Amino acid sequence: MNRLIARTLATLGVAGAAVATTVSVAPNAAAATYNGGCGAGYGVVNSASVGTVGTVFLTYNSSTGRNCVVTIRNSSGSATTICEKLWTDSDSDSKCEPNLTTWGGPIYLYASGECVSWRGTIGSVTGGKNDTNCGT
Repeated sequence: MNRLIARTLATLGVAGAAVATTVSVAPNAAAATYNGGCGAGYGVVNSASVGTVGTVFLTYNSSTGRNCVVTIRNSSGSATTICEKLWTDSDSDSKCEPNLTTWGGPIYLYASGECVSWRGTIGSVTGGKNDTNCGT
């Protein structure tokens, strides 16, 4: 009787392990990558997630001293408002555009020698950072 119980439990354990190994979880959407939206000469110097829906990128052009911000969705979706904001202690720029499906921006600000704060919003979800990338 004990052997029968042991065999049954062993069989159930193997079956349970087989079921457990076949369960899979859908992968998260891939994070957005910078699309070159700021133009030639700009390289990514910082980024922040916009919740789970996208990424806001801060770029810099060392020959002009200008920063640029774009906000990019992880994947194209139904049209929504996408916003960017970029500011220093002395100046700011912002932009909101409705009915966008993939990305918003660019916005630019001369900030050589200053710290910048920047945000991106997709729908109602916002991401960004304060007082970063302080210039020389």
